[in-house]
Amino acid sequence: MPFTPFHMGPGIVVKALLQGSFSLMVFGWAQIVMDIQPLIVMISGEGHLHGFSHTYLGATFLAVLSALSGKYLSQVGLFVIGLNKLWAVNISWWVSFLSAFIGTMSHVLLDSIMHSDVEPFFPFTKNNEFLGLMSVQSLHKVCLYSALVGGALYFGVNCLNKLNKENH
Repeated sequence: MPFTPFHMGPGIVVKALLQGSFSLMVFGWAQIVMDIQPLIVMISGEGHLHGFSHTYLGATFLAVLSALSGKYLSQVGLFVIGLNKLWAVNISWWVSFLSAFIGTMSHVLLDSIMHSDVEPFFPFTKNNEFLGLMSVQSLHKVCLYSALVGGALYFGVNCLNKLNKENH
């Protein structure tokens, strides 16, 4: 699923559950970083489409890269779109790393289910036991529905928190 919003669905559920302990911006940045290698292959026509970046070992390396760069990029991005007035939102390092690792690892899992060239456990094995775990159509539905459920949960939890604060 290169450069697709489908990967964001599960991230929205995690955001709804973890709230401020998870950065959807860093998670989203990790999705983009994961698909840079496939983009280069698509443009150049050379290489393994879902190569090292789509292994758990490669995803670990890219999670660290995404966390280190994503913390600051996300804070700037939130400021630019007006959600971070005077840098009031400071994404902690542990939140950045947690969000990036969830992003890259879930990316490998989702792509392992639908792409036959993904070798998630390389270099230990080239087998992909996740391939065909469900149909691509079902996987897309799970991702889409998780975005909808996650969005509803996120706003529901925020509304309950506001009501709770008003009543105390």
